[in-house]
Amino acid sequence: MLMLKENFLAWTRAHEWGAEVEVSQQLANGGKVEVWDSGVIVFTPAGKPTRDLVLSCAVHGDETAPIEICDALIEALKQGQLTPQARVMFLIANPAAINNGTRFVEENMNRLFSGAHSKGPGLVNKERVRAEALEGYMERFFATSPPSRERIHYDMHTAIRDSAHEKFVVYPYQNERPYSKRQLQLLKAMGVPVVLLNDGPTTTFSYYSVNQFNAHGFTVELGKVKPFGQNDMQRFAAAQSTLTALICEADPELDRFEHDDFMIYQVLRSINRTAEDFELNFPDNVANFTEFPLGAVIARDGETEYRVETEGESVIFPNAKVALGQRALLTVVAIPAESLELV
Repeated sequence: MLMLKENFLAWTRAHEWGAEVEVSQQLANGGKVEVWDSGVIVFTPAGKPTRDLVLSCAVHGDETAPIEICDALIEALKQGQLTPQARVMFLIANPAAINNGTRFVEENMNRLFSGAHSKGPGLVNKERVRAEALEGYMERFFATSPPSRERIHYDMHTAIRDSAHEKFVVYPYQNERPYSKRQLQLLKAMGVPVVLLNDGPTTTFSYYSVNQFNAHGFTVELGKVKPFGQNDMQRFAAAQSTLTALICEADPELDRFEHDDFMIYQVLRSINRTAEDFELNFPDNVANFTEFPLGAVIARDGETEYRVETEGESVIFPNAKVALGQRALLTVVAIPAESLELV
């Protein structure tokens, strides 16, 4: 049996999945820490948990700031500097890509959830095998969680390109349920008041937790990709402080909800690459949420041209090099926060 390392990040980067690595250890504060697999660590408080919280990072292995945030929280919990009231699972999703220093090893993991890992060619690479395993750990974690207890999943990322909004969140499709006012308040406390509403089911990790476990799940974009050691962690202070409060406090204090505090975007179009000669009609360094004028050509997919059709239409997540059949960009438009159905 492997022992817990003093630095969990170093341990995670030194190992990959597939070995028997389960470890359980009592903490000085009466709680318990368990390692279920490489990069899968669960803290259970001594008393009745206030909520069930999943913090995932490194679905893309080169997105280092969220890994460093999770590592700091893990170490503080292990060393007794933080006493949890929540039950919290940390998922360092793609250790192989971290070790490789790349976004992924063979395939974009964030297109492989909700069973997508086993469709098409099936479990043919490390990302697919790991995505299936992560779903299993989520099921195991929530199996002992009463549905009445608050469930939150933050899947934390940093973006490949600059953004007109440094931090923003993708709020997954809610299966016709209303959006949560409290969850928006928590996101604002994290320094993330810009919200992109997804318009339908996806194969992302955050939608999996929403759809499968009725959790409040979010893809949280916290800035731009940088190598380990080059992140200005002060830029993530609000996020780390709010996560600490969710772990350690029964009811974190939040600002009064005001619609004007939020900028809300909805998806207009999802443009997929279907031809080998797909191209974007703007430079590679164009930032997320860049607006284009009406009629402007934004992409060409073989003989098909995509033009701006709506005033205020902006692009997000453009990537001309995705695999055939995958999304190459989204177009979005701002909407009033007052238009949301909130509970």
